[in-house]
Amino acid sequence: MSHTTALKPLVLALLSGLFTLGFTAGAATPAGFTLAQVLSYPYPSELAAAPGGSALAWVENAQGIRNVWILDSPGASPRPLTQYTFDDGQEISHLAISVDNQYLVFVRGGDHDANWPLPLEPGPDSMPAKPAMQVWSVRLKDGALQLLGDGDEPAIAPDGTHVAFIHLPERSVWQASLSGGDAAQLFFDRGKASDLQWSPDGKALAFVSGRGDHSFIGVYRDAKTPLAYMAPSTNQDFMPRWSQDGTRIAFVRMPGEGGAPQPILKQVPNPWALWVADAASGKGVRAWQSPETLRGSYPETEGEANLHWLTGDRLLFLADMDNWPHLYSVPAAGGEARLLTPGKFMVEDVSATADGSRIIYSANQGTTPGDQDRRHLYLLQMDNGAQTPLTGGDTLEWTPKIGGDGKTLGFIQAGVQTPPLIVAGSLDTHTWSAQNRGHVPADFPGSGFVTPQPVSFTANDGVESYGELFDAAGDPGRKPALIFVHGGPPRQMLLGWHYMDYYSNAYAVNQYLATHGFVVLALNYRLGIGYGHDFHHPPHWGPTGAAEYKDVIAAAKFLMRDPHVDAKRIGIWGGSYGGYLTALALARNSDIFKAGVDMHGVHDWSYDLADWFGGGKPSYEEGDRKQAMKVAWLSSPDSAIKTWRSPVLIIQGDDDRNVYFHEMVDLVNRLQRQHVPYQQMVLPNEIHGFLRHASWYAADEATVDFFRQQFLPRDP
Repeated sequence: MSHTTALKPLVLALLSGLFTLGFTAGAATPAGFTLAQVLSYPYPSELAAAPGGSALAWVENAQGIRNVWILDSPGASPRPLTQYTFDDGQEISHLAISVDNQYLVFVRGGDHDANWPLPLEPGPDSMPAKPAMQVWSVRLKDGALQLLGDGDEPAIAPDGTHVAFIHLPERSVWQASLSGGDAAQLFFDRGKASDLQWSPDGKALAFVSGRGDHSFIGVYRDAKTPLAYMAPSTNQDFMPRWSQDGTRIAFVRMPGEGGAPQPILKQVPNPWALWVADAASGKGVRAWQSPETLRGSYPETEGEANLHWLTGDRLLFLADMDNWPHLYSVPAAGGEARLLTPGKFMVEDVSATADGSRIIYSANQGTTPGDQDRRHLYLLQMDNGAQTPLTGGDTLEWTPKIGGDGKTLGFIQAGVQTPPLIVAGSLDTHTWSAQNRGHVPADFPGSGFVTPQPVSFTANDGVESYGELFDAAGDPGRKPALIFVHGGPPRQMLLGWHYMDYYSNAYAVNQYLATHGFVVLALNYRLGIGYGHDFHHPPHWGPTGAAEYKDVIAAAKFLMRDPHVDAKRIGIWGGSYGGYLTALALARNSDIFKAGVDMHGVHDWSYDLADWFGGGKPSYEEGDRKQAMKVAWLSSPDSAIKTWRSPVLIIQGDDDRNVYFHEMVDLVNRLQRQHVPYQQMVLPNEIHGFLRHASWYAADEATVDFFRQQFLPRDP
C-alpha cells in the first residue's frame, strides 16, 4: 500500500453535496514532486546543551515518528537515544542532560503549545491505551530507558543523581533518582507548582506556587526546614532565577487579579517589575519597575521577560520600551535600566553562559535585503557591550544553546530550500556545520522551491503591512492567487522555513501550491511580531474592531495589481487566528475572495469573550460589557453570514483546547441555513495544533485538493 493510499481513510467526514474531491495531491504532478515529498522533512526541536560539556540533544520528528537524538560533540555522528517507531501523536519535550553527561531526561506525551484557554492534557487518545504525560530518563551510554513518573517540567539536580518534576494531575513537586525506582513527593505546598529551579549548589529548589489570583516564589531546602517564600504579597510572582552564588533569587512581579474595572475596548498598560530576594530570609527589594505606558507593558515575544543573572551583579531582561523587543540590564540592587541592543529589530531567543558574561540572541536584523523577515544570531559581550554577528545571509537561525564548556554553540538553521537542521561548532572560532543533513530524505524536493520575495502594502487607514510573495517564474498567463494568514496572532511568516512546526508545515504547503499553479502571499498583518510593539498591539484589534482585516484587503488589492494574478481567482487560507480572518474575508467579501480553507478558526468573538477579557468575572461595568459584546459580534464572521457566498473547507480537531470545537459546529449550521457551499473535515480526538503527522497530511492534502477544484478545474 502506498503512503498516500494508506492515509486516505484519515480524511474524515468530508461532507458536501455540492462538490467532491477529485485531485490526489500525492500523485505524480507536472512539477515533478508530490505533497508527500514536500512534507517528508524531519523537523528538529527542543534543542538542549549539556551543562557539563559539549553534547547537544534534540527531538526529531520524522513524519510523526518522534525520537530523541544526541550529538556527543560537534562533528561526531548523531545517534538516537529512543526507538519509537510509529506516529502516535505523543510529543517529546523538556530535554535536559545531567552535568556528568550520564543521563538525559525528557517528557513524553501532552501538548505544550495549546494550553489556553483549556487545561494542558495528554494528546490524541485514538490509540487503545490512554495517553499519559510522563517523565523518562535515558542512560546515554546504552540508551536504557527508565520511567520516573507521570509529570512534566523536569529539573535535574546539579549533583546529577536525581531529578525534580511536576507530578500530574495535582501539580505537586516530586523527586526521583535518575536511575529510577524511588519517585516520591518531595514536599507539600498548597499551590500548583511550576518552573522548578535548583540552586547552584543543589541544596535548595525554587518554584512558583500558583494560588489563582496570586502566586509566590517558594524555596524548599530539606524535610526539616520550613518552606520559605520570597517577599510574599498579593501579586503574581514568577520566573525565579538564582544568582551565581546561590544567595539571592530574582523574579518577575505583576499585579494580582482584581482591582478597579478595566475597559475592554481600550488598551491599558500591563505593568510589571523585577524583584530580588535574599534566599535565606525571603526579604526582597524591587530592582526595576516598568513605565506606566503601553510600550512598557509585559513583553509577549519568545521567552517573555527573558530574565537572567549577568556578570557584575546585574540582571538581563527583555522589554518593548523603545517600541522594539530589546535586551536591557539593570543592577540587581536597583537602578536605571541600560539598553543593550538598540535598533529597529526584535530580539527573540536568548541564551547565556553560566557566568552571565556572554549572551547569544536571535534577531530579525542583518545586512542582507529582507532580513527583517529572517532570524540571525548575535553575540553580546557583557564586559564591553560589543555585539558580533554570528550568522547572516539568506539563511535563518534560531534556538541558540551554549554548551557547559562555554565554547560549544548549537542552533537550528534553515533556508529557502533546506529544511531546519541542527548546526554546531565553536563559539571561539565562529565556525559551524550541519550535523544531521543526512536525515533529510534523498528525494526531498527543496531544489524545486520558489524563492519568496519580501513585499509591503498600505491599508486604507495608512498602516503598512508586509508579506512574502511566492511566484514561480516562467509560468505563462495569469494564475489564481492565495493569501495565507498566520495564526497566533503574535507570529511572523518568514523568508524560509519557520522555527515553529505549525508554520514550517504551512511554508511547505505554500511552496507546494506555488510550484503547482498558484501565486501565494503569506501575509504579516498588524498584530504580528517583528515590526515593533505598536504594530504588534494595534488599537481596535480582533474582538474590539477587527482592524487587522484592513491588511487582508490591502493584500488582496496588491495581488489584484499583480500582472501574474487573475483577480477573479483569489482565495484565502489559514489556521487559528488565520482561520478567523479567512472566515471573515469570505463572509464580508465573497466578491473578492472566491474560496477559502478555514482551519480551527474563531467565528463568534462574543461566544468566548469572557476567556479573552477576564474569565467572566463580574468586575466589568455592565455598560462596557454590553458595548464590548456588540463590537465583538460585529467583528465576527458570523455577523456577516448573510453576505457569505464563496465555497469554504472547514477543518478542526474535536479535542481543540484553544478554539472551542463548538465554533465549527455552529458555523456549519449557519452555512447550511444560508445555503453556502461548504466541505468539512473533522479529526476526532485531535487538538488545535495537530499532533499526528497523518492528521496534518490529511488536512494539507484536502486543502490542496480544494483549491485545485475551485481554481484549476481542468487539471487531471
